[in-house]
Amino acid sequence: MRRRPSARLLILDPAGKVLLFRFSYRRGALAGQTYWATPGGGLEENETFEQAAIRELREETGLHVDAIGPEVACREFVLQLPDGEHVIADERFFVVQAEHTDLSRDGWTPEEHEVMADHRWWSMAELAQTSDTVWPDNLPDILSRIEPPAPAGPAVLSNRIL
Repeated sequence: MRRRPSARLLILDPAGKVLLFRFSYRRGALAGQTYWATPGGGLEENETFEQAAIRELREETGLHVDAIGPEVACREFVLQLPDGEHVIADERFFVVQAEHTDLSRDGWTPEEHEVMADHRWWSMAELAQTSDTVWPDNLPDILSRIEPPAPAGPAVLSNRIL
């Protein structure tokens, strides 16, 4: 089974809510599956996790940063991709502090337009109470270990280093 390294983003709004996308598959190997997950995706050739996090942030949200802080969490598990392939997912999580909640879909691929059905900014209380599937399943625990963000500076986004 091949390894699939990917960078995931814990994007926090000024109120401390985290951004999740709702994925809804209508066809293929994942047909019928619906869940909420953090933005992010696989590394491209010769790309570091940090470079992928910056790229994925821009592509999936339209938000830009020049640098990203260190990873705050990681996980490894077997994942089924939309084409049916099973891979060993190696996910690394990075925190980004957003100054606003405006997003852009301009960088989305056709597949993302098809499966990313919605987005929402979630509070810790909402995550604790939802019956929806949320990935990673330990997201509230990861978020509880993150220090509150520092006041935002002049940049569009800033990151908080733990």
